[in-house]
Amino acid sequence: MKLRLARRAVGDAVVVAVEGELDLFTAPFLRDEVRDAIKLDGSRLVLDLTDLSFMDSSGLSVLIEAWRLATSGGGGVCLAAPQAPVARILRTTGLDRRIKVYPDVSTAVGEI
Repeated sequence: MKLRLARRAVGDAVVVAVEGELDLFTAPFLRDEVRDAIKLDGSRLVLDLTDLSFMDSSGLSVLIEAWRLATSGGGGVCLAAPQAPVARILRTTGLDRRIKVYPDVSTAVGEI
């Protein structure tokens, strides 16, 4: 399994669960999913990273694009429950200072 995505509404936010590996080959799938989610479901987006085991710079660029799209639409993006390797990349790049990271989806939905 490379990447699996699942989208669901939670309150007035949309949650996209990202499972597997986010890299050069799979990033376009998440990019399309994020664009569709914001366009169809609104600009309050939570990316559930609970089951994301790997992310490279391609994945980071999708997160930045998601943030730009959502904030330009008056909404926002936050991340929920990244595993240690993914959390380390977010900290190292400083992206966790731009996109808020929460310990779980319910907290993220409540804060966005």
